[in-house]
Amino acid sequence: MGKIYINGISSISPQYENIFEEGSPQVYNENILKALEVDYKSVIKPMMLRRMSKAVKMGLFCSKKVLLEVGVDIPDAIIVGTGQGCMQDTEKFMTNMLESGEGLLSPTSFIQSTHNTVAGQIALNLKCKAYNMTFTQNSVSFESALIDALLQMEDKNVNNLLIGGVEETSAEFTGFQKLDKQIKDENIRNLDLFKSKTEGTIISESASFFSLGTERSATSYAEFKDVEIFNSIEISKLISKVENFLKRNNTSVSEIDAVILGRNGDARYDHYYDELQDGIFSEKCQIGYKHLVGDNNSVSSYAFWLASKILKENKIPEIFKLNTLNCSNPRNILIYNQYLGRNHGLIYLQGF
Repeated sequence: MGKIYINGISSISPQYENIFEEGSPQVYNENILKALEVDYKSVIKPMMLRRMSKAVKMGLFCSKKVLLEVGVDIPDAIIVGTGQGCMQDTEKFMTNMLESGEGLLSPTSFIQSTHNTVAGQIALNLKCKAYNMTFTQNSVSFESALIDALLQMEDKNVNNLLIGGVEETSAEFTGFQKLDKQIKDENIRNLDLFKSKTEGTIISESASFFSLGTERSATSYAEFKDVEIFNSIEISKLISKVENFLKRNNTSVSEIDAVILGRNGDARYDHYYDELQDGIFSEKCQIGYKHLVGDNNSVSSYAFWLASKILKENKIPEIFKLNTLNCSNPRNILIYNQYLGRNHGLIYLQGF
């Protein structure tokens, strides 16, 4: 298969996109982080915005920004990863059903609550009739979408592919997440997340979208090399799994310049990251991001955005660093994420 280039990127999260350049983070003292509002009206008609959930707005905005950046009107395929889909409309439909005593209901909220709503709305807005797929695989939803992207790009007719990950928060569902200790009981300052020694993490909403292409341009960010997911693994076998993944891509730990880790302050499962930080990557620049943007099922797409920025700008902002090691010329970046000890994902990007 030929090379796959990251030609356009866009992200919405609890941090402004210019955090990479400015290094000035938004500080929160709560455990459920909302994505910052952006100028949606700049690319989406106001009348359409009124009927859109947060996930649809974020997904469509990022998609149109990406396509404008690369100068593509209609992509050859659209692939979206989302673990929870449009939860706000799901809750709205369920609430209406309870309040009406299971009587007659407007189907609008139900229709807009399905997981493939974001990908569908993007296609409708762009008038794109090409391949359209949504992956709902819990915390490896975006990685699953990337695997499909690799398969789609084997088709010589697919030259420009739109891919992204998106999640929104909702009142009732986050309540369930608190009950099963996914969210910390105590409020915590987001920048202090990695110092935490308690259960759970901070939950957020975000969207990150990308244009993948078969041709490199002068403005391309990096090359997307490979991705792998595995549902569960004994911690003693994690290092060998990473080494085998790198070997499959004709590289090794010694050639990796930086590793982006999904460390999230959950004392029950951060030992997976300890295994790598204290082991094979102890002499590498280590990068974190969940203390800034929180955690959700598709947040690894933000790590993909971050890696793309690092490889293009050839620098690693201090606010993202987990250790004090410097990397003056990052070229090979590995992303590793897991959630609740399951759904482990590896993504490999290479700069030019």
